[in-house]
Amino acid sequence: MNLIIKNTVGKEIFEHLPFYNLTINMLECVSTHNFDVLATICDDDFGIIDLDTQGKNVVVANRQEWENWFRSLFAKLDAMQANTHSEILNYQAIQTVDMGYSVVNFCQSLEVGGFIGKFYCVATIIWKRVEQEWKESRWHVSLIRTEPENLLQETKSA
Repeated sequence: MNLIIKNTVGKEIFEHLPFYNLTINMLECVSTHNFDVLATICDDDFGIIDLDTQGKNVVVANRQEWENWFRSLFAKLDAMQANTHSEILNYQAIQTVDMGYSVVNFCQSLEVGGFIGKFYCVATIIWKRVEQEWKESRWHVSLIRTEPENLLQETKSA
């Protein structure tokens, strides 16, 4: 369950951009099912739009739903004995004094029983300053494509 960073134009291009390390930390928390650290990074004032293990959108409206979503997702992944990791393919961000946003293109791999499915996604993240820290305030992810192409049909029948 390692976070793999593979950038086609080179990791050093993204390291200086705002929120890049926090984005890596969030993806790593998902890979390692680290709810406690993820919960400290994310406020999600207006909820999130996430993807489930079938690639379907999940609308999470508030903090209680957020906590329920990630606890149940991590429990499901554990029960499936699934390994996940993310590859950041592209990253862009803008930061002002108290707010910012970033766009991350990434591939999240899901390995279950030797089968590997890849979900190519783009996420828009809104960031806010809370005292001296930056917190993720809104996450919205969209599924662009899968590998294999029929991955979603295969996982439905499994």
